[in-house]
Amino acid sequence: MTITMYGITNCDTIKKARVWLESHDVAYRFHDYRVEGLDADRLNGWSRKVGWEILLNKASTTFRELSDKDKLSLDEKKAKALMLANPTMIKRPVLELGDRILVGFKPDVYQQAVGGLK
Repeated sequence: MTITMYGITNCDTIKKARVWLESHDVAYRFHDYRVEGLDADRLNGWSRKVGWEILLNKASTTFRELSDKDKLSLDEKKAKALMLANPTMIKRPVLELGDRILVGFKPDVYQQAVGGLK
């Protein structure tokens, strides 16, 4: 199974997740969506699996800097458009494990999900 981690290189949570994967000898590919972009089909797939509310990082600096108008009446369509325009608003990391995804980094969740894949 191919494992792909999505995020941005300079994110502290990404760094922790990468260290965890590497220290557990888990092979993965890193996709920096600031460099490589993110397409609507992938974001839509993630949203179907976990919901846009999980993906949208309202604590991100980018989200907090939005105008009140952009934050009001937030629905799936508007949230996805914002995340595509500003991928730094996506909670990090997003880890694709075949047909499953994990959002965020918690060592115990990673252990359960990928511990036996080595």
